[in-house]
Order: sequence, then C-alpha cells, then structure tokens
Amino acid sequence: MPTTPARTSSAKEWSPESWRACPIRQVPSYPDQAKLEEMERRIGKYPPLVFAGEARRLKAQLALVSEGKAFVLQGGDCAESFSDFTANVIRDTFRVLLQMAVVLTFGASLPVVKMGRMAGQFAKPRSSDNETVGDVTLPSYRGDIINGPAFTPEARIPDPARMEFGYFQSASTLNLLRAFSSGGYADLHEVHRWNLEFAERSPLAGRYQDLAQRIDETLSFMAACGMTSATTRDMRETDFYISHEALLLPYEQALTRIDSTTGDWYGCSSHFLWIGDRTRQAEGAHIEFLRGVKNPLGMKVGPTQEPDDLLRILDILNPENEAGRITLISRMGADKVTAKLPALVRAVQQAGRKVVWLCDPMHGNTISTVAKLKTRNFDSILGEVRGFFDVHAAEGTWAGGVHIEMTGQNVTECTGGAHQLSETDLGERYETFCDPRLNAEQSLELAFLVAEELKGRRGPAAQPALAAQ
Repeated sequence: MPTTPARTSSAKEWSPESWRACPIRQVPSYPDQAKLEEMERRIGKYPPLVFAGEARRLKAQLALVSEGKAFVLQGGDCAESFSDFTANVIRDTFRVLLQMAVVLTFGASLPVVKMGRMAGQFAKPRSSDNETVGDVTLPSYRGDIINGPAFTPEARIPDPARMEFGYFQSASTLNLLRAFSSGGYADLHEVHRWNLEFAERSPLAGRYQDLAQRIDETLSFMAACGMTSATTRDMRETDFYISHEALLLPYEQALTRIDSTTGDWYGCSSHFLWIGDRTRQAEGAHIEFLRGVKNPLGMKVGPTQEPDDLLRILDILNPENEAGRITLISRMGADKVTAKLPALVRAVQQAGRKVVWLCDPMHGNTISTVAKLKTRNFDSILGEVRGFFDVHAAEGTWAGGVHIEMTGQNVTECTGGAHQLSETDLGERYETFCDPRLNAEQSLELAFLVAEELKGRRGPAAQPALAAQ
C-alpha cells in the first residue's frame, strides 16, 4: 500500500537565508565578501524576473504530466554565454524547441509542456575546483555568472558583478521569449512549415515525411472545422517557461520574493528550478533553500542515487505530496538506465509519491575523443531515451518527457545523427565552453524518432492534440 509522505523532515523553520547554515557544495570562492554582499542587496531591490502566478500555472501543467495527461520538452544550452547574447541565437533555439514540440505533441497525442534552459542557465557545477593546463593551475570555469572561460588568472576570479549582468541578460531574453510566444512567431502552421522543410532536406527524408504529412492532414482537417490561427488562440500562441539549475544560491536568494496574493515565497529568477546530481544532499544547502520556495522543482537523479535517500529528499521537498511540485530528471547513461532506474521508479511508485519523470539522455553519455574534446553520440542519446521508455512501460508508470542540451545553431559537438557527424567533423564548429549540445538538425531528428516511439507505444487509438501545442 502507498505510504503517507513523512512531514517531520521539513518541520524546521525556513527562511530565504537558512541555507547558509548548511553544508554546501559547488560554491565559488569570492575573494571580496563585502562586494558580494553589496551585489546581493542590489539585486534584491530589482524587479522579479517571473511571477508567482506563472509558476503556479506551470505547476498545474506538470501535475497533468504526473497523471499521464501531458508530456514535457525541456531543452537549451548547457550553459548560456554572455558573448552569445543575440536575438538570433535566442530565436533559433526557441524555434527548434517549437518545432520539436509540435512533432512530440502529435506523437504523444497529448499537450507538450515547453521549458527552455534559458534566461538564467549561467552557472555550471564542476567535477574539480581547479583546472590544469600544462604546468598552470587555475580555478575552474563555473559559468559566465561566476567567472570567465578564458584560461587566465584574471578571468577565473569569481566576480559578483557578473550576477548583475546575468540578471539583465535574463530579463532581456525573457522579454524576447514572451514576445515570440504571443506575437505570432509561434503560429502552429508556420512551425509545421519549418518541419516540412526539415523533413525534405534530411538524409532520412522518407522516414520523416510520413509523419509530417499526417500532421499536415490533421491541420487541414482542423481548418475545415473552423480551427485556424485567426479563430483559436492556442494555434497562434503558446505557453513557454524558463528553467535553470539553482546552483548559485546568493543570486537565487536575492531574487526570492513573497507573493502578494498568497504570502508564499517564490524563487523569482525562473519558473522552474532544479537541483543537480552533485548538490542533492538531503542536509545540504541547495535542498534547504529550495524546500522553502513554492516553484515547481526538478532534481537530477544519477546512477549513484539510492531509493531510500530519494524518498527522504522527496519528503523534504514535497511533504504535502503535491502533484506537479517535483520532477525527477533521470541521467543514467545508455548503458545503465535499464539497470539503475527501475528500483528508483518502483520505490517512488510504491510509496505513492506524485512526481514527473523526465529523461536527460545527455549527461550520462559524455565521452572524450582522441583529441580530448568532450562529445556525445546520437545513438547513445536515443538509446537512453528508449531505455527510459522501456523501464516506465515495465513498471506501469508514465515516461513524462525529455530534458536535452541543444542549440538552434549548426554546431558540430555531438557525433552521429542523420548527417553522420564523426570525430573529425567536431572541429568545424565546436563552440561550447562546457558540455556538447545537439545541433538544430540533430534535435529535430531526435524529436521525430521520439515521436515515433510515443506513437507506437500509445497505439493507433490515441487522437492528435495539435491545438494544444
């Protein structure tokens, strides 16, 4: 029988700064504490980037995912860059995510909740505090909101002023995303036209054109019934949410606000915040901070995660067992997912915990080339997604979505895919400062292949839900 979630673990008093009394990992060492404190006070006076009502709306949509009534697409850069901050870069990533969402909507025959790793994904955890090149050792690059990627002593010093730059860049990015979402750029017919163009030029055109043609027929039928962009809001606009890892807690605390309508605390740097695999300690600072904000939360779950510890963390973060509050993001690796994930899914299911399960097929499949470039193979990425679906099918649970690192640019960072990129191709446009990303073509290819999986698993009786793009 399902058990009632324990509530004692989160009974201690919480405040936005209570995390400071907890052990913390992945924290930068700022040399000037007075400058850091001044920047925190400064950002604390700025307007929130997102609003509590938006976060509640996302939580309600994620609650539907936890019930198997929707699917999640979460994607974007490994780490956003200050130097890549242009309207074209933002537009192209948004466009590819829309294209992927339309294809997945048709495949799942369900609404797709869209979240970008955008407008705040600036900080990155590192496996080591230091980086050595030759006989020089410097602090590791931790993302543009903390220090710079150049391998120089000056660039690698953590600088609190970067938080302010990150705030204003996030605000500008979010402003553009909102305009794209509601200003006509997200029109379903336009997005589908882009997908038709992709299917026509892909080396696997024959495989994709059948799905694209069926979407086209559905749109024609809907138009004949009077559902067009002019008559139906959901066909010309879309909901789009931002998300990032809540790693840099001084910044997150500075943007924590009380909602005037409910009196609850919200993290107003993003709609959705997640905890990484390296910072998910039950007694740690990151769990402590996030347990007190009412945003929907995510947590990465890697192969070292134990079921009992996972249930303990769920008790802390979601003592009321609220649907839509918690999203567990599996990041096992293609060779471990079918061995490591079932015990976790089973434990959560048997305990009666309400969660969304996503698959992150990127982080567990990172390898190094002979030239010591990090890359990921497309077949391994797809293999982990399929293994994730297999596990949930076997356990009778809902595989709720995918979480990927991608870009709308034509980079060459991951091998494989329809164009069969090899290690020798990586040098053409290897632009990431952190982890390798799927490019636009590979991202769309993944969406088409995942749509085929979803449609096959749901069977022919499921009906398309394109109007809920």
